[in-house]
Amino acid sequence: MPRRPTPRRLTALLLAAGLGFGLTAPLHAQTLAELFEAARTYDATYLAARAQADAAQYRKAQADALARPTLGLQAQTAQTYRDQPSSIPSAAGNDGSGNVTSAALSGRYPLFNRANDASIAQAERALAVAQAELTLAEQDLIVRLSQAYFDVLVAIETVATAKASKAAIAEQLAAARRNFEVGTATITDTREAQARFDLARAQEISAENDLLVKRIALDQLVGRTGVQPRPLALPVALPPTVPAGIDDWVGLAESAHPQVRRAQLALDVATLEIDKARAGRLPTVDVVASWQTSYNSGTSGLGTSLGPYSGSFNNGQIGVQLNWPLYTGGAVDNRIRETLSLQDKARNDLEAARRGVAQATRQAFTGLKSGEAAVGALEAAEASSKLALEATQTGYRVGVRVNLDVLNAQSQLFATQRDLAAARYNVLLGTLRLRQAAGTLSAADLEAVSRLLQP
Repeated sequence: MPRRPTPRRLTALLLAAGLGFGLTAPLHAQTLAELFEAARTYDATYLAARAQADAAQYRKAQADALARPTLGLQAQTAQTYRDQPSSIPSAAGNDGSGNVTSAALSGRYPLFNRANDASIAQAERALAVAQAELTLAEQDLIVRLSQAYFDVLVAIETVATAKASKAAIAEQLAAARRNFEVGTATITDTREAQARFDLARAQEISAENDLLVKRIALDQLVGRTGVQPRPLALPVALPPTVPAGIDDWVGLAESAHPQVRRAQLALDVATLEIDKARAGRLPTVDVVASWQTSYNSGTSGLGTSLGPYSGSFNNGQIGVQLNWPLYTGGAVDNRIRETLSLQDKARNDLEAARRGVAQATRQAFTGLKSGEAAVGALEAAEASSKLALEATQTGYRVGVRVNLDVLNAQSQLFATQRDLAAARYNVLLGTLRLRQAAGTLSAADLEAVSRLLQP
């Protein structure tokens, strides 16, 4: 009888396809958490959001200065020259030059200014908005990194499946050739196996190219080269979704999502803008103080801005200043109407944000549950496909099945194992996407995912 694939050889092929590269994981593979720290120092989109949040802190400090005293210094010097005609009797003794040098300190401290109070409160909300946007950028980075990370792992599984499939088909092709040589099979079996082998080789090349592209994308995201992600540790038990109800997730999103918080803060800013506009009708009260010292030098009797006498002159004052706009031509009234309309816009934006995050959360939850169901179905399909392949090979050995049946059974098993690996990674990514949709995603969630990967 011609030599056929041994059970040990077939088992090795199936293990290679089922586990992918998991049995030969790189010694220095990086976890998601490690790569996230690298991405936070390299990704331009995230760094831009962080710089925006830093700038908001300085804008708030600028607004805080509105409630603090101010102090200014002015200094000047002026030269005076006088040369009057001698025909003027009163001009005798008044010719010559003079110089006046003066310096003045002026200060102001606001006692009552409702517009400044509103501006300070708006700056506080603007800082909170920038922090919410930074949180959104961080969550987006987590999802983008996880997507690139799992894309590489799925591509690795696809390459492993393609290689195992090609090796199994090569074994079957060799068996078909031997059977044809001894006259126990037709040339059709050999040609079918050859066609499948050529297709498997093309699929392997395509899978390797796709893996290269996915690796480049991951390297560029984290600013490193040769990143080696860690595959799932098998056997794996994917964690359940907590909380289990979709309404719980929606409620969490509507109350805690950074987009909702940002919209609420925008409504607060719009309300404060109304207060600022109404402050245009109110007076402002400030404490004002000044101190000026001047020195007059020059020819005695020369009249300057300080008079005809040389020497030092000091002048100081302190008091309370009231400014009250009595009529502005309707500018204040129309500004108030404008801010009321902008407040309505901000209120509707808040409602739209709540509805948007609720819809996104429901979609993410439904997608995750669908992915979990797919994993269960593919695990059952993998077990069934293994049994079907074993039965088909037995039938081929006893002559009740043809070579094409074996090739189809092999292709079905390898495709199922590839899809199962991808489905498991999709569930992990779906878990992160659900937390992003609910607004609770953080770097700690990457640690939980990393614990499911190989050490």
